[in-house]
Amino acid sequence: MTDFRGTYTIMVTPFDAEGAVDVPALERYVDWQIASGIHGLIPLGSTGEFLSMSDDEIELVAKTVIDRAAGRVPVIIGTTAEDTRVAARKSRMAESLGADGVMVLPPFYCTPTEDELYQHYKTISDAIGIPIMVYNNPAVTNVDLKPQLVVRLSQIDNCRYIKESTLEVTRVRDIMRLSDGRMKVFGGIMGFESYVEGAVGWAAVPSNGAPAEMARLYDLVMAGELAQARDLSFKYFPMIDFVAGQQYVAGTKAMLAAMGLPVGGPRPPRLPMGPEGIAAARRLVDELGLKIAQPA
Repeated sequence: MTDFRGTYTIMVTPFDAEGAVDVPALERYVDWQIASGIHGLIPLGSTGEFLSMSDDEIELVAKTVIDRAAGRVPVIIGTTAEDTRVAARKSRMAESLGADGVMVLPPFYCTPTEDELYQHYKTISDAIGIPIMVYNNPAVTNVDLKPQLVVRLSQIDNCRYIKESTLEVTRVRDIMRLSDGRMKVFGGIMGFESYVEGAVGWAAVPSNGAPAEMARLYDLVMAGELAQARDLSFKYFPMIDFVAGQQYVAGTKAMLAAMGLPVGGPRPPRLPMGPEGIAAARRLVDELGLKIAQPA
């Protein structure tokens, strides 16, 4: 079973001029991310717009990323669904395609009880033989998986990781301590701070535009070079902030376009960045010297 560690990119999904999944752009993007030193890839998360995609498109993206990565880095597929049965089916699909793991939000509309949350993840775990990254993002799900509940979920066989996307960075410490290390933590928002608290990884949006630099953040912390890691984090905070708000999908896509990899706009109801946002993305790219290198 693959051990997930380091900075993993929560990938955008490229769309072409007609609005279809742009497979060549996605393949180029995967190659560039891996060549840049990213530690892993997570397509079909929130940034990947999974809720605005058909089942066929979701399978196409999953297969494209898994096949293109070809084992060079782990690939964790987002398989969230409100219906437990659908989430289990999507997770089986991901496993059949060769995914190393799946990432699953809790049901995001029905406001489930703790028993229902436990059964949701247990049902998915029973359906597959690969790790589950539980995804806590109460800002979008109306469900907060607090450390005590996460400890209960850690008793489920395949629930081995959690992406913790709140600003309460001490949860990293509490989850690890209370679960006796059974549940390993990926930061979801604060990369440097989560690493310092003991997170084994960061499921990152900023690494869409700066994979080498965000991967280096992990390497520096693991080497005990905390001052250098902090300086690196501070340097890239303008970009981190740019993709942290409500326009995280549109902003990330605008930044990639400015770097030389057009990936289309977001699907509705999201709107693309306006002229001011596009100009801000270009300024960031220029100031930080970001660019898409051609794969070897």
